[in-house]
Amino acid sequence: MNKELIINAAPTGVEIAFLEDKKLVELHSEKTDANFAVGDLYLGKVKKLIPGLNAAFVDVGFEKDAFLHYTDLSPYVRSILKFTQLAMHDKDGLDFAKFRSEPEIVKTGKINEVLNGKPNVLVQILKEPIAAKGPRLSCELSLPGRFVVMTPFNEIVAVSKKIHSSEERKRLHKIVEAIRPKNFGVIVRTAAEGKSTAELHQDLLSLVETWKTLQANLKNAVAPVRIMSEENKTTSILRDLLSADFNKVVVNDKNLFTVTQSYIQRIAPDKLDIVSFYQNGLPIFDQFGVTKQVKSSFGKTVNLPSGAYLIIEHTEALHVIDVNSGYKSVSNNQEDNALETNLEAAEEIARQLRLRDIGGIIVVDFIDMKLPDNKRKVHEAMEGYMKTDRAKHSVLPISKFGLSQITRQRMRPEVNINTSEDCPVCNGTGKITSTLLLEDEMEKRLSYLITHGHKNLTLVVHPIVYAYLTKGWFNSTIKKWKRKFKTNLKAKSNTNSHLIDFKFYNEHEEEIKF
Repeated sequence: MNKELIINAAPTGVEIAFLEDKKLVELHSEKTDANFAVGDLYLGKVKKLIPGLNAAFVDVGFEKDAFLHYTDLSPYVRSILKFTQLAMHDKDGLDFAKFRSEPEIVKTGKINEVLNGKPNVLVQILKEPIAAKGPRLSCELSLPGRFVVMTPFNEIVAVSKKIHSSEERKRLHKIVEAIRPKNFGVIVRTAAEGKSTAELHQDLLSLVETWKTLQANLKNAVAPVRIMSEENKTTSILRDLLSADFNKVVVNDKNLFTVTQSYIQRIAPDKLDIVSFYQNGLPIFDQFGVTKQVKSSFGKTVNLPSGAYLIIEHTEALHVIDVNSGYKSVSNNQEDNALETNLEAAEEIARQLRLRDIGGIIVVDFIDMKLPDNKRKVHEAMEGYMKTDRAKHSVLPISKFGLSQITRQRMRPEVNINTSEDCPVCNGTGKITSTLLLEDEMEKRLSYLITHGHKNLTLVVHPIVYAYLTKGWFNSTIKKWKRKFKTNLKAKSNTNSHLIDFKFYNEHEEEIKF
């Protein structure tokens, strides 16, 4: 599969388009003034304990306090609280390798037993603020690298289940167990498959340095404050996506180009030549067809190549996707038509979920099929197309009503781009000026131009309005205006004009702007 990353840098932020075989599948935007990002670490102040919810509200600097549930506390939260206090008041230089962990908390405990006294606590953003909600927090701290994820305060080594070879899993487990720093657990990522000890060790060392920086930032910190940011979105996407079939990264900003090059030099030196600097006159998203795909892919209706289409609706509780056959007709067999349309729709639905970053519960109303085998084929196809989705998800089989239920992890607000444009006649109101007033409006504009010294004017209008203005040889509206304002006035029709749209041009055929 051909994978490309197109990075558009602008003064307001960075937009990142991820293309698979020239088709847009993910669109990320990182605003320069963004306050919160998933993975950021904060020193928060516990403001309120809610025993009924078994949760706490924590001030991390957002306008609404962040939410921290007991289940997101981490078994090692007592160690985190102890470490936070030691690091904040560190004078002699805290050696984390000699840090003595506290006993784990029980899964069925109470929030007020752990966070009594409302202490300062080191937390990580689990979900960005969505709608009116504050951020969702976690004390399950993790530092992601290219090949491993490092988790402090435990000594557990785990290997990604997506690595299917048992021999490879054992090899990676043995290597990481040997090089793992004290007081750190390690999760081996899928990208580590086939990597050498040196590569894994280098990744671990860079994460240890990151932890030391975090520890230094905690010293004398006053809550609420951001202690450490996740890498910028460009490098974090490269970190998660870079693979053998990732063959192009195009950047239109010199600084970002240098950052991207140095990052790839560090993590994959053999792929340095995939990065290129774009300096063509045409906007980068236009050049690579991203703008056109954004316009066609967002909105309530999404058209499919065959003529079928999707209707995507968002309610407070869930998303609903309706599959419609349109004018599609593969054969005279209704069951075959339904199967073909549903299979085509499944691929586009999987793309839409990634592209819009839709999360929560999604209900898909496929076209009714009678045969169980066909329902199974569509369900398996849906699961297959969703495999490339990095968000956690689950796809249930199609019910007897033809509905498929999907759950997808929601980490960030849904990407919602308005692709419609305001009508130039009604200016987006859906209403136009009464045609009875149109003649008066034109006469007022004409009077204004005459009083400001304009002569030899041409009025360009819609053909229907032109017919009305020129009706009658002597008493036409145009002739009346010529006599009234004692000026040379001509009328012209233009089929491209809107019904109530009119423009005045001077003797040099230049449009007069009001």
